[in-house]
Amino acid sequence: MTQMPDPTRPLKIGTRGSMLALAQAHETRDRLAAAHGLPGEAFDIVVIKTTGDRITDRPLKEIGGKGLFTREIEDALLAGQIDIAVHSMKDMPTLQPEGLVIDCLLPREDVRDAFVSPHFASIPELPAGTVVGTSSLRRRAQLAHRRPDLRLVEFRGNVQTRLKKLDEGVAAATFLAMAGLSRLGMREVARDAIDPAEMLPAVAQGAIGVERRQGDIMAASLLAAIHHVDTGYRIAAERAFLTRLDGSCQTPIAGLAEIRKNRLLLRGEILRPDGSAAISGHREGGLDEGASMGADLAEELLGRAGEGFFDGV
Repeated sequence: MTQMPDPTRPLKIGTRGSMLALAQAHETRDRLAAAHGLPGEAFDIVVIKTTGDRITDRPLKEIGGKGLFTREIEDALLAGQIDIAVHSMKDMPTLQPEGLVIDCLLPREDVRDAFVSPHFASIPELPAGTVVGTSSLRRRAQLAHRRPDLRLVEFRGNVQTRLKKLDEGVAAATFLAMAGLSRLGMREVARDAIDPAEMLPAVAQGAIGVERRQGDIMAASLLAAIHHVDTGYRIAAERAFLTRLDGSCQTPIAGLAEIRKNRLLLRGEILRPDGSAAISGHREGGLDEGASMGADLAEELLGRAGEGFFDGV
């Protein structure tokens, strides 16, 4: 029988320390407690500061990319300092350290990007030359592709930091994830929720993944009860798409899988970093075909892009 955590031997949940990361860790704790009839005191939330949290004045691609938000947390998991780790799946590198696995995904939140501005209600309202801040390679390229007349500036930090920068006039508008605003109870911050047909979101946007050690039977048993199967199918397709693309280049990538009438629909997009070109495609298949669909769509887009498409990355 699996030994359940209790207040004297709590399950240690590792997370970053931002308000959003803590909200996601608390959601994970609450779902585990409800699923297993455990008190909140049977869980201990452990905050771990990552390199990505410490270095906020440089673009991510200059200092190492996505792993900057996960490496220290995964080191703590491997060392046994925590029992599970809660991550935003869009921050996760496609390759995990040996000995770790993510086989638990919580129900996915709103996948859309939020347009945020004190002065303007939507992207079409922005006058030519308006300064827009974002640190996302994908969002920069998508916006430059659709509105090359805007001026883009680097804009890193957590939700509160970016809203403060807007108030200080560093930029007139920015983008956040609707999922993050929802989890923080701040949906009213969004002036517009952008339809994915207009701006395809990041791979795995809105999804929370819970990581564990591969041989930890107790953690596996606890997490199996809160895994959301449909979200698992969708993220498997999107991350297979990303994995194949990451194997050949670092480039702006967008992808979204949806389930309709028990079928999996996958859309993907790659862009030149300066937004001068975008190539998109789609696949449809069975729920368990996501991995092959993702890899196949990536191959198609790479083939259509041809040599030189990613020059300047």
